Amino acid sequence: MIERNTLRQGTVPDRAPREITAPGTGGVGDSPPRPDGTLKVRGEFAYSSDLWADGMLWGATLRSPHPRARIVSIDVAAALAHPGVAAVLTHEDVPGRRHFGLDHTADQPVLAFGEVRHQGEPVALVAADHPETARRAMERIRVEYEVLEPLTDARRAAFDPSCPPVQPRGNLVRHQPVRVGDVDAAKEAAEVVVSGEYRVGVQDQAFLGPESGLAVPAEDGGVDLYVATQWVHNDLKQIAPCLGLPEERIRMTLSGVGGAFGGREDLSMQIHAAMLALRTGRPVKMVYNRQESFFGHVHRHPAEMRYEYGATRGGRLLYADVEILLDGGAYTSSTMNVVANAASLGVGPYVIPNIRIDAYGVYTNNPPCGAMRGFGAVQACFAYESMMDRLAEACGLDPITVRQINAVSQGSALATGQVVAAPLPMAEMLQRAADLPMPLPLDASDIRDLPGGVSQTTRGEGVRRGVGYAVGLKNICFSEGFDDYSTARVRLEVVGGRATALVHTAAAEVGQGLVTLQAQIARTELGVEQVVIHPADNGVGDAGSSSASRQSYMTGGAVMTACRAVRERVFALAAARFGRAYDDLSLSGGKVVSASEGALAAIEEVLGDAVVEEVREYHHAPTERMDPVTGRGNSHTQLALCVHRAVVDVDVELGLVKVVELAAVQDVGRILNRLSLEGQIHGGSAQGLGLALMEEIVITDGRVRNPSFTDYLIPTILDMPPMRLDILENADPRAPYGLRGAGEPPTLSSTPAVVAAVRAATGLPLTRVPLRPEHVTGIA
Repeated sequence: MIERNTLRQGTVPDRAPREITAPGTGGVGDSPPRPDGTLKVRGEFAYSSDLWADGMLWGATLRSPHPRARIVSIDVAAALAHPGVAAVLTHEDVPGRRHFGLDHTADQPVLAFGEVRHQGEPVALVAADHPETARRAMERIRVEYEVLEPLTDARRAAFDPSCPPVQPRGNLVRHQPVRVGDVDAAKEAAEVVVSGEYRVGVQDQAFLGPESGLAVPAEDGGVDLYVATQWVHNDLKQIAPCLGLPEERIRMTLSGVGGAFGGREDLSMQIHAAMLALRTGRPVKMVYNRQESFFGHVHRHPAEMRYEYGATRGGRLLYADVEILLDGGAYTSSTMNVVANAASLGVGPYVIPNIRIDAYGVYTNNPPCGAMRGFGAVQACFAYESMMDRLAEACGLDPITVRQINAVSQGSALATGQVVAAPLPMAEMLQRAADLPMPLPLDASDIRDLPGGVSQTTRGEGVRRGVGYAVGLKNICFSEGFDDYSTARVRLEVVGGRATALVHTAAAEVGQGLVTLQAQIARTELGVEQVVIHPADNGVGDAGSSSASRQSYMTGGAVMTACRAVRERVFALAAARFGRAYDDLSLSGGKVVSASEGALAAIEEVLGDAVVEEVREYHHAPTERMDPVTGRGNSHTQLALCVHRAVVDVDVELGLVKVVELAAVQDVGRILNRLSLEGQIHGGSAQGLGLALMEEIVITDGRVRNPSFTDYLIPTILDMPPMRLDILENADPRAPYGLRGAGEPPTLSSTPAVVAAVRAATGLPLTRVPLRPEHVTGIA
C-alpha cells in the first residue's frame, strides 16, 4: 500500500482519516450506498472538529472589533503569563511571508499589522492546555486601536475617487465590460423598453461544521495538517510561504468536512494552527465557535444591479444595458472570478444582438466576500430573470413564451461570443416545467398548510397563491484560461484473494458524494467489486477545488483515465499469457473476457502477484480569458441549465410566504448516480429558497449584527416544500461519460422563481432579496 506520514512526531491523531472500502456494488449509472452515509446518520462520522492527539494544545484567535482601525500597539504579556498558556503570537511571529490569498493575489495578512480592514480580522493567537484557558488568555491581550471611519458604500468605492483606499492598489478589484453590437442604435429601434434596479443581500454558506483542524509538528521541522478544506493543494501553496517552509515539509490530509459551498476555499485556521504547533512543538487543535465562523470565512457578494432591456412588441430582445456592482469586502479572495462570471453570464441564456455590460468588484471595509455556490451567476440570475418577467408583462406575453422566444440553443452565441457547442434544449425544458402537474389548490381548512403554520396567524383570509418561473445558466469547471486539471492514482492488486482497486486523489469530499462516485468509476472501468478510497491528501498530484461543479467532471475524468491505463496493462498481461489479440479483450464481472471466446480467466488469476499502478492527469478543453475591453472570448468549459417553477401561498396582509412546491427541470448530460444527483438539486434549490426569503447577514457600518443561527435563518425541513424533478440526459460529447456538472445550477434559478411567484401573488415589483415581510406587504 502507499506509505505516508513516516516523518510524523508521535502517532497519527485519533479519528484521523483512513482508507475507506466502498461497500456493495454499483458502477456508473447506479446509486450504491455511500460509505460515509450510515456513519453520518448515526453521528459516528469523524469530522475535523473530532480530531484528537495526546498532549495537544488548543488554539484561539483574537479578532478586531472594528471594521477599520490603525493598530497602535499590542501587549501580550498578561496573556502569556496566564497559567496553562504555551504561546501567544502576533504578526511579528509569522515565520515567512506575512500575506496570503487566492488567485495569486496575496493581500490578506496572516495576522493584522498596521491596519485592520474589517471586523473580525485576526490580530493574535493563543495556544493553551484547554480551550477555555485559551479564550481567557485571549481576553488579556491588550490592543490599542486608533479607530478610523470605514468605507462601506460599494458604489462610492467604485466611482468616487475622493474616498479613502481600502487597499494600496485602490478600491477597484476588477472592471469587466462586455460589448456586443451597437446598444445606442438598438435603443432607437426598440418598441418596448423595461428597466429595473435589483439588490442581493449577503448570504452565508452556513455550513454546519465550523472551521477546525489539527496541526502536528514533525521531526523534519515540518508540520502535518488535518483540515476541512475544498482544495488541499491551493491551501498548501498559500501556507508554505507564510510558514517559511518548502511544500514537501507540509503534509496535508483532508479531514471530515461538515459542508463547504465555497466557504472553505479561503484559508481560515490552517496557518494559525501550524504556527502555534511549530512554536510549541506540540499538536494544536483549533475549532471556531459559531459566531467566530461567521467572521472566519468569506460570504456571497452583495450586489447592486441596474438593467435596461429593449425589445420588439412581440417580445424579441434587441438590447441589454447592464451595470453590476459587487462588494468584495476588505480582501480580494475570488472577487476577480466572481466579476467574470457576473459579466459573462450577466444576461443569462438569452440571445440578445446588442449588449453593454459593466461588471465591477470593489474593496470596502465590509466583511470579505468570495466563493459561494453559483458565485457571480446567482446575483445576475435574479436580475435578468426579474427583467424577463417585466418584459413579458410589458409585451402582454406569459413568462414561458417570452423566454422561449429568446432562448439560447445549440449553436447560439452567448454574450461573450462563445458558441454553445453541446445540446442545450432550453425551450423544451421550459415547456416541460410548465406541463408538470400543479399542486392541489389552496385549502384553508388546515392552518398547518397556511403561511405562519401552527402560529395561527391567519385563517386564509389574506392568503393568495402565486406561480413563478425562472431559468439559470451556470458555467461548469474553472474558466478564463485557467489550466484546470485533476490527478488520480489507481492501483490494482490481489488483496486477500480478491482483486482490489485503490483510488487515490486529492479531491475534497465535502458532502457531494465524490467518494462514492470514484468507486463507481473504478468498478465500471476495471470490472472489480472491491474498491478502496485513499484519504485525500497532498501525497498525490493536485485535484483542484471542490467547487464550480467540477469534481465529477475533472476528478471523475482523472479516475476514469487512470483506470483505463491500468486496464490496458491488465490486457497486456492477459494477452501475453493467453496468446490472444490485445484488442480482443475486455473486463466484465471480475473476469478477462475475449470477444471471440468468452471468459478467459478471473482478474485475480491474470494479476497473480503483479501490482499494476498508473497516475494520470485529466485536463478539459482549453478556455480563454475575457477580453478586458469587449469581454469576448471562449471563457467557459461547459454550460448547464436549470429551470424552476415555484408555487407559493402569500399572506399579503402579514407578509408571510409559504413555498408550496418547487419543481425543477435540469439537463445533466448523463446521470452517474441518481440519488446523489437528486440530493444536489434539492440542496441547491434549498439554498436558493433561503436567499429568496430569509438568509441575509445584516451589516451596519461594517459591523455584522446577526452572527448566529438564532438570527441568521436558514431553511429547515419545515420550510422546504415537496419537489418535482424532471431530469434530462443530453450527453456532452466532450465530458467524461457525457456528464454535465449539476450542483450549482439549481441555486441560480430557485431564487428568482420563488420571488416571481410572490410577485404573482402580490402584484408588487419586489426587486430585492431576501424578501422581508415589509416588502411583501408593500410597506417598504
